[in-house]
Amino acid sequence: MTVTLWYDGACPLCSREIALLRRLDTRRQVHFIDLADPSAACPLEPAAMLARFHAREDTGPLLSGAAAFAAVWRALPLLRPLGVAAQWPPLLRLLERAYVAFLGVRPRLQRWLTPPAAPSAGR
Repeated sequence: MTVTLWYDGACPLCSREIALLRRLDTRRQVHFIDLADPSAACPLEPAAMLARFHAREDTGPLLSGAAAFAAVWRALPLLRPLGVAAQWPPLLRLLERAYVAFLGVRPRLQRWLTPPAAPSAGR
């Protein structure tokens, strides 16, 4: 099984998360698509793709939120048990609620991880 994952390469929080997922992808089962790349192909409008985490298993339907995370986890040997467990509807609903709560604090986390702009040396 392969998974296509779309992510925001301009987001420092997302970039860190993707770096971790790449390290865990020992079998190279995840195809990472950076939406910050203007040539990136995406199945929805870019704004919609950037608003939530999206993934697709093989040629299956486009998944978002917790379901997308679970699909990626199933492709990674270390996280596969969690991804399989997330197929249980009550757990997936709980993970989705946690994901939606995370989306509320995500902008603050992004600001914390964004380095301050360097002062200009224009004289």
